[in-house]
Amino acid sequence: MTSFDTSPQLNVWRALLALAVVFVMLATTGWTALRNQRGPTALEASVTAWEHGRIDGRRLPDAQAAPARLARFFASLTQWQRASLARRYPLAVGNMNGAPVELRYLANRAALRKARAVERLRMHDKRLSLSGQREAGRRAHGYDSLLNPDRHILAFDPAGSGKVAEVFGNLNRAERVSVVVPGVDTELLTFQRTDRKYSAPVGMAEALYTAERAASPDTRTAVIAWADYTSPSGLGMEAATATRAEQGAVRLNALLRALPGRSPVSLFCHSYGSVVCGLAADTLPGRVTDIAVAGSPGMRVEKATQLHTSARVWSMRDADDWIQDVPYLEVGGLGHGADPVSAAFGARVLSARGAQGHSGYFVPGTESLRNFAQIGVGAYRTLDCAAQNDTCRAGLSAAATAGRA
Repeated sequence: MTSFDTSPQLNVWRALLALAVVFVMLATTGWTALRNQRGPTALEASVTAWEHGRIDGRRLPDAQAAPARLARFFASLTQWQRASLARRYPLAVGNMNGAPVELRYLANRAALRKARAVERLRMHDKRLSLSGQREAGRRAHGYDSLLNPDRHILAFDPAGSGKVAEVFGNLNRAERVSVVVPGVDTELLTFQRTDRKYSAPVGMAEALYTAERAASPDTRTAVIAWADYTSPSGLGMEAATATRAEQGAVRLNALLRALPGRSPVSLFCHSYGSVVCGLAADTLPGRVTDIAVAGSPGMRVEKATQLHTSARVWSMRDADDWIQDVPYLEVGGLGHGADPVSAAFGARVLSARGAQGHSGYFVPGTESLRNFAQIGVGAYRTLDCAAQNDTCRAGLSAAATAGRA
């Protein structure tokens, strides 16, 4: 039972409880510390250099120009000219929505090599504390992994806790594209994990890509592990408010509007990532056909219809997920609204059988991952609903339920 199924008095008490919990968190953990940046970041410096740059006497376009305009600019260049720009302005080009995907991969490899060199020097910098030197070592190790020739890095920014996005599959040729949007504590050092592999963006996306290929071998798919926003650190004030999600929603929409081709896109939003997807929903491009949330604290609305999106909205929650105990309400900017798996919310509720608590929705062999994969390839008729019936598939058109399985 949620707060929306109970009396107004109980709602008030739950609101007060939510506020009390937040203040206890602040008292015991303190405000989330932000790294003070001295001068421009490496990305900002690269963009500034780009804005003053030229190619064969031609001025370069605004780095923030519409993706279509930037795409036309790069199309007008020779292959050598494009590669030259990637080498000269690696961070600018590597994060430029509108630059060709393969060129972004090339630019980000150059940017990663530079960032790795910086961290290798910091590992032995006596001005840093031992913990600072160890963090530099962890970053350098992470960059080593991201520089593996088999990896395709679509976005990379080393500033602060870092941002990154990686592609699995061929994004240019994909018939279906999936984007994994993760939640709190997502940064460069947690982008991938050896322990609890499938709780990190890389493991999530890799598992989804493998499951989609198994679900529909003839469908060309691509999956993006998207950690290209600054997520909240821990379960403090930032996680209880929408500030980070609002910034993330803008960045998510910028990515989606710059994706190549016209293939359908599905969003898979975990935990706080569902807040990002909820805030992005009303401005999503029309090619986004599905928004699926798992372990959601809310999507900043009371009902799915208030998302104002043409995309189908799906939700799931494991029976052992602790997120079910958070107050599903929003008071004074704290909290994220109604429970997306409640009947009143109106999403299509999917089975999450087999999922392992809050961070186990993408574990291979689970019904939660299988359902995600079926959405990713458009095979809606084979989805397993949370209820012992087909209510989550009710009202879908024949075209939608046909799928490719």
